[in-house]
Amino acid sequence: MLKLFEYNWQVREDWLDWCGSVSEEELLKKRTGGPGSILYTLFHIVECEYSWITLLQGKPDSGEPPFEKYAGLDKVKDYSARCHEEIAPFLYAWNGDLENRILTNRNSKGEWESFKYGEVMRHVLAHEIHHMGQLSVWSREIGKPPITANLIRRGLFDD
Repeated sequence: MLKLFEYNWQVREDWLDWCGSVSEEELLKKRTGGPGSILYTLFHIVECEYSWITLLQGKPDSGEPPFEKYAGLDKVKDYSARCHEEIAPFLYAWNGDLENRILTNRNSKGEWESFKYGEVMRHVLAHEIHHMGQLSVWSREIGKPPITANLIRRGLFDD
């Protein structure tokens, strides 16, 4: 599972670098489908990963910060780096004993829900991969080749 997080982090960095070749207007333009713009989607990916993993760490949910505070490529890059630095140690320390631990949390409707830690981890992985697909569609719509989704040739399994 750790390799898939590392994969997601690499692909996210590639997309953030890709954004450097796109105008800010295109990055912030409201798109059909997905959570909104290209830049907001990258922010959303980071925020969701950070939010879920901090809950698994037993930290309180601070809620989604306002995107307006991060509505720039450098700001989203910095936010991604800060969140990654905070949650990576937990992910690298993951072990099978955590798989079936239960996270109980109040959802956006105020209802209590319970999930196994392993389920949350896999949700976070699938969530990012799903949004990377949306970014690929949008990149083609603006005439730019998307970042490759290949897991192979990324050096993740090199010694």
